Amino acid sequence: MVQHSFGGPEALTVESVKRPSPLPTEVLVRVYAAGVNPVDWKTRAGGGVAGVVEPPFVPGWDVAGVVEEIGSGVTRFAVGDRVYGMPWFPRAGGAYAEYVTAPSRQFARAPRTATFEQAAGVPLAALTAWQALVDTADVRPGQRVLVTAAAGGVGHFAVQIAKHLGAYVIGVAGPSNREWLTSIGADEVVDYTTTAFDDVVTDLDVVFDLIGGDNQARAIRALRRGGRLVSVSGPLAPDLAAAADDAGVGVAPFLVEPDGAALATIADLIDQGAIHVEIARVVPLDRVAEAHEAGESGHTRGKIVLGVRTARPGTASR
Repeated sequence: MVQHSFGGPEALTVESVKRPSPLPTEVLVRVYAAGVNPVDWKTRAGGGVAGVVEPPFVPGWDVAGVVEEIGSGVTRFAVGDRVYGMPWFPRAGGAYAEYVTAPSRQFARAPRTATFEQAAGVPLAALTAWQALVDTADVRPGQRVLVTAAAGGVGHFAVQIAKHLGAYVIGVAGPSNREWLTSIGADEVVDYTTTAFDDVVTDLDVVFDLIGGDNQARAIRALRRGGRLVSVSGPLAPDLAAAADDAGVGVAPFLVEPDGAALATIADLIDQGAIHVEIARVVPLDRVAEAHEAGESGHTRGKIVLGVRTARPGTASR
C-alpha cells in the first residue's frame, strides 16, 4: 500500500514496488501480518507523525513475519526465524507491504504461542505501554495506576503490564468493556460515559493518558503530590503545565521508540500467559481502507490487523 498524498482512506493505493534488500546489520522480513494503529490513520490524514513522514511512503509500523535474508553483521537471527517488530518509528516503517527491511535489533523473535496475526497486533501498542509504565513512570508494586482508553490497543496492554508490575489498576472505558477489563487485570473500571474519573478516583501514583484534552486536567486533579502523568498527547498547554507544577505533579510527554530487547521480554510474558493480545478483526491488506475506517470509529476493543500473506503450508499461521 502506497500513499502519495495525505487524505482519507482512499489515499492508500495498491502498487508493485521493487523488493528491498537488507543493508549491513539489517534483515529482510517477509511480512505475514501488519498491525493497524491510531498513528497510522492520523498520519495518513496529515496528523500523527506527518511532520516526520512525507509522501510518497508505505504506511504502517507493526510487522510479523519470517526472516527472508540477512545483511552482513547480523548475528541475532537466521533465515527462517519468526520475528516481530516496530521498524523505523517515527520514520516510515513500510509495514503495509509484503517485505520490510530494518536493523535487526528493531526486531525480536515472535511469541511462540502467537499466530502471525496476533504477533502483528503487539509491537507498537505493547511497546508504548511498556516504555511508558516501566521506563518512564517506573511503576512499582502497590502503586495506584489509572489508564484512560483502557480497552483500546495500547490501553489493554497497559492494564496488563501495570498489573504484572504489581500495581492497583484502574481502567477508564465504556460499560460494555467492564467485565473484560476486569478479567485481564483491572481492579476498578470507571465508566467514562457517566462519570469523570477525577470525581471518583484520587491519590493516584500514575496516570497513563491515551486521549488528551480534558483528561489531562482530570489527571492533575486525581494524582497525589509527587505522582506522574504520562501522556501520549504531547506537551501540556501552558495553563495545565502551571497547574501540574502547583499540584506537585510530574509530567512526561511520551513517544514510543523501536526496542527489540523490550519486545523479547514482552514475547516471553505472552508465552507465559501474563499478557494477552486482543485482536478485534483481521482484514486483508487490499481492504486497508476498511481497517482504517473501523479504527477511526473509536470503538474497537484491542487491535485491528492486516493479513498480508497466507501462512506457508503446515504453519497454521504461526
